[in-house]
Amino acid sequence: MAMTIHLDVVSAEESIFSGLAEFVAAPAIMGEVGIYPRHAPMITTIKPGPLRVKVPNESEEVLIFVSGGILEVQPGVITVLADTAIRGADLDEAKALEAKRAAEEALKNNASEIDYATAQAELAEAIAQLQAIQRLRKPGH
Repeated sequence: MAMTIHLDVVSAEESIFSGLAEFVAAPAIMGEVGIYPRHAPMITTIKPGPLRVKVPNESEEVLIFVSGGILEVQPGVITVLADTAIRGADLDEAKALEAKRAAEEALKNNASEIDYATAQAELAEAIAQLQAIQRLRKPGH
């Protein structure tokens, strides 16, 4: 039997995932981090992107889109406190494309009343969601 670690993924709205994992890959602020059981304790900020979870006895990874937050690794448990978390199957491509278009339009229109930094963050989140959707559609995932 493979070694496992407990994973909790929580957003402000709900608990998205709670269970055992053989491996977790997260979009940390300085690059993707891979976490196996017995990983050294750490805390890092995560950016918008896919959180990939290898669940025991499952051939495909579970994909969860996170829009940012904090990841903490402790002996025996990984906790992801996400600003927003969406199960991969629940991602809406049309909604993400519309959000991307709206953010790009706001960035082009400097006279708009939207904050430039907010528009950039919304654009980054929409692009990350679209990338997660594309990753889900790849054969073999």
